[in-house]
Amino acid sequence: MDSLPPDPAWDALLRLRDGGDAVALAAHPLGPLFAPVLAPAGAPDGCMVLGRLAQTLDGRIATVSGSSQWIGGRGDILHTHRLRALCDAVVIGAGTVRQDNPRLTTREVRGPSPVRVVLDTNRRLGPDYGIFATGGPPTLLVCAEDAEGPDRHGAAEVLRAPRAAIGGLDLCALLPMLAARGLKRLFVEGGGLTVSRFLAGGCLDRLHVTLAPVLLGSGIPAFTLPEAARIADGLRFDWQVHKLGQDVLFDIALHRARPAVCA
Repeated sequence: MDSLPPDPAWDALLRLRDGGDAVALAAHPLGPLFAPVLAPAGAPDGCMVLGRLAQTLDGRIATVSGSSQWIGGRGDILHTHRLRALCDAVVIGAGTVRQDNPRLTTREVRGPSPVRVVLDTNRRLGPDYGIFATGGPPTLLVCAEDAEGPDRHGAAEVLRAPRAAIGGLDLCALLPMLAARGLKRLFVEGGGLTVSRFLAGGCLDRLHVTLAPVLLGSGIPAFTLPEAARIADGLRFDWQVHKLGQDVLFDIALHRARPAVCA
């Protein structure tokens, strides 16, 4: 951490992470991008939930084999680590753990590493992944209420949540459970299926999508949602556009809206 180069603008924003006033955030150089992340939660569950994906120009988040590091450039990596530092918890699905074995720390920026929340409905991940080892930030393994196993998974605490009617976890029920633990600013980092489930459930306040100047022509799509019969069945929204080096970031205000095909 001490070897990181000085970044006065970021350090000033980090001081506004908890308790920063809206006027100071609006006047901050990084305010247009990060002030919405630090805004008070508007949903009854008390959470502000931000989804995040990096995709190619043709809408792919990984190759067919699952390779995804790194679609975005240096600016996108820095942005991801900044979001981790600003949020109470980072949420990922079991598939991301299986494919990438991530650390989910803030090693690229100054700031606290978030609590790591792994969604593994049927508790199929083994405890040998690095995210469940001792010595890192606290980790929660979230599984279904009827999933068998002890209350610890390696060094991680196990949190049991209701199942959704159509498979996976009931994310609307999970959010207040996380808020009760003080985890109210949530960063859903991936993968695409996990972000799609939060979107389909009407559980995202904002969505950050990085578009990288890459064409694959094949691979895993960014979003997986029920089939839409008409263009009108899609979800339209407002967005703000920011440059991240060679990449472009779309900051999308969703306010818990979801596509008509998911209603």
